[in-house]
Amino acid sequence: MIETRTGGNLKDFLTRSLSIPADYVETRIQTVFLNGKAVDDLKQAIVRDGSTVALSAAMPGLVGATLRRGGFFASLRPAITSAAEPEAASPKPGRVILKLFNLLVPELAPALLAEGVGLTEGQLKRFLEGLQGDFWENCRGAVWDGRPIEGPFSLPPFGPEKEDGIRIKVTWID
Repeated sequence: MIETRTGGNLKDFLTRSLSIPADYVETRIQTVFLNGKAVDDLKQAIVRDGSTVALSAAMPGLVGATLRRGGFFASLRPAITSAAEPEAASPKPGRVILKLFNLLVPELAPALLAEGVGLTEGQLKRFLEGLQGDFWENCRGAVWDGRPIEGPFSLPPFGPEKEDGIRIKVTWID
């Protein structure tokens, strides 16, 4: 979950809010979904509070060709294509769920995680519990609420779910 300014178009969300270079958006991000609908024109899709944005690099086969943004086969998917919304909504702070797929994960996730993402305590707990031993062997340090975490068996106690979730930042040290 990303806390951001909502009400603008999808292109601005990607390039301004997420700081993804425009040329990367145009060439690398081939498939875009907004609230479960394929998007062809990023300037005509409005990101609102609570929206879900899914991004993917090129996918193989007919499905990939059909879902590709502005692709030759886009006319085969009218039922799942996002309708143009030329009018932006009034800007306001909001939250957007961002989903990355395939090659975009290793390319975009480190920078997004370093800026900070939101999730519920339950989501974080499930994620931490699912980490394999090699993660903890390579982890140089982690802190939860000011207390060190030293591996999967010393996870901090999780309290009751907070309605608005928590925000985490993750950095990699080479």
